[in-house]
Amino acid sequence: MHPTTDNRPTLLLAMGPGVDGRLLTDDHRGRLTRIARTDPHLVAHDLTAPDPRAAAALAEAEILLTCWGATPLTAEVLDRAPRLRAVVHAAGSVKHHVTDACWERGLRVTSAAAANALPVAEYTLAAILFAGKRVLRSAQRYAELRTDHAWLAESATWGNHRRTIGIVGASRIGRRVLELLRPFDFEVLLYDPYVTTPPPGTELVGLDELCARSTIVSVHAPQLPSTHGMIGAAQLAAMPTGTTLINTARGSLVDERALLPHLVSGRLHAILDVTDPELPPPDSPLWTLPNVLLTPHVAGSLGNELHRMADQALEEVARYGRGEPFAEEVRVSDLQRSA
Repeated sequence: MHPTTDNRPTLLLAMGPGVDGRLLTDDHRGRLTRIARTDPHLVAHDLTAPDPRAAAALAEAEILLTCWGATPLTAEVLDRAPRLRAVVHAAGSVKHHVTDACWERGLRVTSAAAANALPVAEYTLAAILFAGKRVLRSAQRYAELRTDHAWLAESATWGNHRRTIGIVGASRIGRRVLELLRPFDFEVLLYDPYVTTPPPGTELVGLDELCARSTIVSVHAPQLPSTHGMIGAAQLAAMPTGTTLINTARGSLVDERALLPHLVSGRLHAILDVTDPELPPPDSPLWTLPNVLLTPHVAGSLGNELHRMADQALEEVARYGRGEPFAEEVRVSDLQRSA
């Protein structure tokens, strides 16, 4: 009999402390051992640290399976990984750890950004529907009054029938939001300088026009030098009184100093899952304003939603092992327009 050849690629887990425990179930670890040669319990938290087991695994690894907190893959790290051919990232953006040295080395890269886009889009849909019904404000008023009230009279401008929704950015998340909005009776506007043909049921407009016509504006553009403060004083001033601004992208895309006066006066409303800085100062009005819903960056994958990203990452590892292209390959040219 001829000896059996094990063609599974060698793999090393590389991510921040504790991340693998939230990302991978026992089933995921079992699947990993079936599609790759790996110790599913060996996790390299710091590829620059003098850990003999991790160093030996890195020297043999053909694939790094990464997630949040992964060590930046500098030229020095890559020098210790001579067999490395691919980085499979079980999260969204790869910009933190995939360096120029990786592209120069010709590494193949894939990410679970598509899996992470779904919960952000779901959060956004819920935010849009709740904003249209003024759920935050009506809940606050109900708790304040604790009595019968003329809600129909107060809610004359509320509701989601034929409301105009402005989507800023046809990113992966932005496109998922557009898909989720299709069954609803909305007028949907889209701004994205790279889009020439709008998706079905969507009107492509300039950013200033979108802000002037929309009563709910949701931001889904990537964080790039060109998008810093893109929702600025002019765009905020153009929004009709009562407009709700939703930001699940990055806080730096909105000029917060320009936004605050509109929120403090009550002219605009906001649902903010991200801010700039990420944690507002203790004395920020955002914490207490009745027209602001502030959440701690929870729109993206958390809890059991991390398992969806793990599923996608393991499928990419399996595709690599079968000699197939990645389904969600990241190319260096993509990073000029994506998060």
